[in-house]
Amino acid sequence: MVSDGFVQCFAAWYGSCPGLKVLTPYSSEDARGLLKAAIRDPDPVVFLENELLYGESFPVSAEVLDSSFCLPIGKAKIEREGKHVTITAFSKMVGYALKVSQSFLIVQLKLLAFNPSFFFFFWEQNNWYHAQAAEILAKEGISAEVINLRSIRPLDRAAINASVRKTNRLVTVEEGFPQHGVGAEIW
Repeated sequence: MVSDGFVQCFAAWYGSCPGLKVLTPYSSEDARGLLKAAIRDPDPVVFLENELLYGESFPVSAEVLDSSFCLPIGKAKIEREGKHVTITAFSKMVGYALKVSQSFLIVQLKLLAFNPSFFFFFWEQNNWYHAQAAEILAKEGISAEVINLRSIRPLDRAAINASVRKTNRLVTVEEGFPQHGVGAEIW
């Protein structure tokens, strides 16, 4: 939500409401496919768009342009394959997860990727900086798997669990507060 004052991410709030499905598109593909799914779904659906994504452009395949294109609700997308750490994100934060952050976060991710412990990191939007993260992580020998959640409720726990079983590490990236947020639900 864009504002000159109070800003809040409503994903966790709506996600805690019984009976609601909550969708959070990141790309043009997500927006088109999930909006069609929301319209066709018999249950109430909240479709949360981040206004800051309106100025972004994304590649679109012929499949997405087909009139029958629709994405399943509750199915996450692996935006980037990896083997050392799993990063989950939704909406605008997927772009930040695919890009790099401050150098000290790289150090934290290096420790996380090669430490046998299991960690949760909560990272707020205003602490992220634009640079090519995946490239920097790759140069550091870290292969990060980025999961675009697409759907907050229902949450694709199977995709998250499969990725974390592979990497043994998890980083959550979201705009909201870390307490009682979407990242807290992933546990």
